[in-house]
Amino acid sequence: MTAPDTPTATWCKSSRSSASGSNCVEVAVLPEGLAVRDSKDPGGPALVFGRDAWLSFVTGLRRDPRG
Repeated sequence: MTAPDTPTATWCKSSRSSASGSNCVEVAVLPEGLAVRDSKDPGGPALVFGRDAWLSFVTGLRRDPRG
């Protein structure tokens, strides 16, 4: 997958981010999948996942007995 144009993406902060702002994650929906970044470093790197990879990741989280 090629690098997406994440600077123009609309980012949403995770509802699971801490209130103190120390553990913040943002997600952006892209045409080719989803991007995840640290909200404290919006100009920093973003991890990009294809839609199938993201679905597999989220499904795995929901099945985790510790979660």
